[in-house]
Amino acid sequence: MMNMNFSMETLQSLQPLLMPYLFKGLAALVIFVIGKWLARKITNILVKILEKQGVDITLVKFLEGIVYYALLVSVMIAAVGQLGVKTTSFLAVLGAASLAIGLALKDSLANFSSGVMLILFRPFKVGDVVTVAGETGKVEHISVFSTILNTADNQRKIIPNGGISNATITNITTNPTRRVDLIVGIGYDDDIRLAKETLEKIVAEDSRVLKDPQPLIAVSELADSSVNLAVRPWVATGDYWDVYFSLMEKIKLTFDEKGISFPYPQHDVHLLKTEQ
Repeated sequence: MMNMNFSMETLQSLQPLLMPYLFKGLAALVIFVIGKWLARKITNILVKILEKQGVDITLVKFLEGIVYYALLVSVMIAAVGQLGVKTTSFLAVLGAASLAIGLALKDSLANFSSGVMLILFRPFKVGDVVTVAGETGKVEHISVFSTILNTADNQRKIIPNGGISNATITNITTNPTRRVDLIVGIGYDDDIRLAKETLEKIVAEDSRVLKDPQPLIAVSELADSSVNLAVRPWVATGDYWDVYFSLMEKIKLTFDEKGISFPYPQHDVHLLKTEQ
């Protein structure tokens, strides 16, 4: 009985000390719960606004994560401050921890910062065919750490963003039109005018070749074994390879019919007979 009385007396004596902390704890919990709900609500509103404005989905997802976690950290700091913890000390500890983590993950952070730059400045987007870090393929996914390409032979390439931002980026399909560059060599004994007329006809008969810009067919080089003609028609980007392969085949077949030769490197060897 005495122990029970002692406990009750102890609790009653401690009540004035515990009540302020209890109220602070409840207030901190309320701040955290309501703040988290508001952070998600604000983030969802921002996402809807960006989607209505037609912002790229990759950028929307990236900004969604950044805004939500930034708001959540602010809510946590406010909740911790309500408990009586000095936020300046908390921020100092958080900063020191961030520095240590940053040094340990410097390569990952380099990829992260490069990913942020790729998403913000958008040198390419999902669906583009690009050449980056020595790899060529169709962009399947862009994250803040890496970019995924599918190559023409259906290989998946996962490239760290740090290697992309520090290298030349070639976006092959971003423009609506491309120029097909062909070099056709004929023999020195062949008729240049006939060869040019034949090439002009072949190019003109292909409906996929654009009229503007006008195709260029001209002598580009007097090489060692051939007279080289440059054939440069413009096509829609999606037709590039179909036109390229089609023209190559048709040029060979038509030149064979007209007797226009395709020379190959050769050497004349003269044997001198010496008297014994």
